[in-house]
Amino acid sequence: MAGLLTRIGLCAAVLAAQPLQAGLFDDDEARRQIKDLAIKTNERLDTVAKGQIELANQIQALRDENSRLRGQVETLTYELDAARKRQQDFYVDLDGRLRKLEPLSAAGSDPKPAADDGKAPVDTPKKTASDPATEAREYEAALNLFRANKLKEAATAFEAFARAHPESSLTPNAYYWLGNAQYSQRDCKKAIDAHRVVASKWPANSRAPEALLNIATCQQELADAKGAKATLEAIVAKYPDSAAATTAKQRLKK
Repeated sequence: MAGLLTRIGLCAAVLAAQPLQAGLFDDDEARRQIKDLAIKTNERLDTVAKGQIELANQIQALRDENSRLRGQVETLTYELDAARKRQQDFYVDLDGRLRKLEPLSAAGSDPKPAADDGKAPVDTPKKTASDPATEAREYEAALNLFRANKLKEAATAFEAFARAHPESSLTPNAYYWLGNAQYSQRDCKKAIDAHRVVASKWPANSRAPEALLNIATCQQELADAKGAKATLEAIVAKYPDSAAATTAKQRLKK
């Protein structure tokens, strides 16, 4: 009897121990899964953190590059303005040198005396002679406007000078600078009109070949390749020894 009770007790102990083992096993599996999940989560967080750091570095690099490019643009803008100013000063200085080589002439002259043919002399209107000093002051005032980069005002002043002094020795120069002022304002059509006056009305003037060269430049910018080529060829043919002809030859080779 005692043996039977002992066996029954052992069986009960075994049955009681099985749920406890199963519970212990379930806790270990849960811990393992939690640990794995924590590891994967940490890995993902590390990946996200690294991505954010890399993105922040890229943004900073773009900001630095933007600052560098802005600095370059400001530098180039300053250099361009300085180059334009030097070019204007050069042209103005060149203008002064050329004017010293071209003596001023009076705008009008006394009419020739009529031949004594027994007829009563016919009154002819006399041209009012312009004052060379006044012409020079007006011309210099217009040139100073161009030098100061007041292009619109300079164009108006040169045009007014040309209308007021059509016979002045400075009028070819006035039309030439009028064309340059119009070109600087990106108005190639008006620039061509002004330079054509110089080339057609004063073909022997030292400004004529340069005026034609400027016309060719405007024609190229207006996509008139055929017209530009014809103008360059005309420069070489009419003014072979001029500096403009040298430039025209170089352009024709391109």
